[in-house]
Amino acid sequence: MSDEESTFKKIFKDWRVMVMMALIIFSLLSIYVIPPAFDKGIEGNLQLGLDLQGGSWIQISFQSEVARFSSDNMSASEVAEALSNEIGADVIVVSNDQVEIRKYYTEEELRQIFNDIGVKMVSYEQGVSKDTAEDIKRILEDKVNNLGTQDAKINTLSGINDVTSYIRVELAGTDINTAQDLVSSQGKFEIRIITEGNKTEHVLYGDSVTSVSTPSQSPAGSQNWGVGFTLDEVGAEAFREAAIKYGAVDDPKNHNLVMLLDGNVVYSAPLSDTLANKLMSGTVRDLSASTGTGEDALEEAQLLEIHLRAGALPVDVSIAGSGSVPAELGEYFKIVCIVAAILALIAVGITIYFRYREPSIVLPMMLTNVSEIIILLGIARYIQQLDLASIAGLIAVIGTGIDQLVVITDEVLHEGKVPSPNVYLKRFKRALGIITVSACTTIFAMLPLAMMDLSTLKGFAIITILGVLVGVIITRPAYGKIIMAILSKKPSK
Repeated sequence: MSDEESTFKKIFKDWRVMVMMALIIFSLLSIYVIPPAFDKGIEGNLQLGLDLQGGSWIQISFQSEVARFSSDNMSASEVAEALSNEIGADVIVVSNDQVEIRKYYTEEELRQIFNDIGVKMVSYEQGVSKDTAEDIKRILEDKVNNLGTQDAKINTLSGINDVTSYIRVELAGTDINTAQDLVSSQGKFEIRIITEGNKTEHVLYGDSVTSVSTPSQSPAGSQNWGVGFTLDEVGAEAFREAAIKYGAVDDPKNHNLVMLLDGNVVYSAPLSDTLANKLMSGTVRDLSASTGTGEDALEEAQLLEIHLRAGALPVDVSIAGSGSVPAELGEYFKIVCIVAAILALIAVGITIYFRYREPSIVLPMMLTNVSEIIILLGIARYIQQLDLASIAGLIAVIGTGIDQLVVITDEVLHEGKVPSPNVYLKRFKRALGIITVSACTTIFAMLPLAMMDLSTLKGFAIITILGVLVGVIITRPAYGKIIMAILSKKPSK
């Protein structure tokens, strides 16, 4: 067996190297094969943010405020009840001395209202409590996910007092008008029935809708798109009574069912003959709203599904800011990022070559660095959207990764020679100790940014932390074994 064959055998039989190779293969499969994405270009299945794909962002504020109060004779629940009766709006207890008023008032107006009920207002902050913000975020996530917008980011922007003032929604691949319509919609869903002329009567609200199916063609095999939904018992009874009372079961064509979102009609159609006959004999809980045939009908069905599912936001919102990145600019940013990453790798390769002037050292370093980036992208494909800040994190990982490989190489080599195996392993463990301490400091420094909802900074921090963990746990130990096997042919010290 030749020296080269023996060296390769040593490398690929080591379990650390086998783990690294397995993760590289898994990452490539995740990016390009699961599911197949060869037609999507170099990015494959990676989730690209609006910086790289084009899209829109919306920042919304809340018509609500959180106030802290002081009272000697009223509890928080009593204060909330008194305020609700005074202003005719929902008031939620946040803590023993804090309430959330779900209606907009200036600080002066609200202070006077507190005085009217005999309570002193201590502080005022426009926004919502942390729990309400999470509810709003969940509802918005339901909306964008049901639209099929996978590349969406929703971040709450909160202060140190846990009052959320804004929510920022980023929708990659979505134009600004669609984004505004989707985000600003209050989701207050209602079904009414036409009585005479253009007059309508209330039938039920969205809280009677218990489940909604995805758009489908019904009956199976037809070209007719529709959305199925289910009513609770109360809603089904109200639906039947209204259909009979206003003549929809006898004359469906002149008594359309009208669905409204925030007072705007989102769907209008008569009862089918089959449904009208069923309602004559009893309640019907499983219904379907037909939108017609073709691509436009499918889009209408998708939007109707969102309206049926979303429910009502707990507070009114307004758009505080918005913007968009054209698709052409996103494509330009994508090319720039690829070029920047390639140039970074080339610069790193030249630097370490001039340091060691030994291809048997430079090549394993560069391959290990590239392997680390591939593994990192494979992990990020499942958990992190890639925007400009995330790409900056990837490029930073290239530099910090080489730094740590240099530490390992300098530690195990002495005067350009490889020591005996025992001495090598001691020096290698010492180098890993140094790298681990350095990695911990980086992780601790990035954790605050990763945990805060600071939009782009969060992506940078997450990618940096992932890169450090992949390096310390996987690629650094593998590199140590690779470099030991390759350089063991050199004369020992």
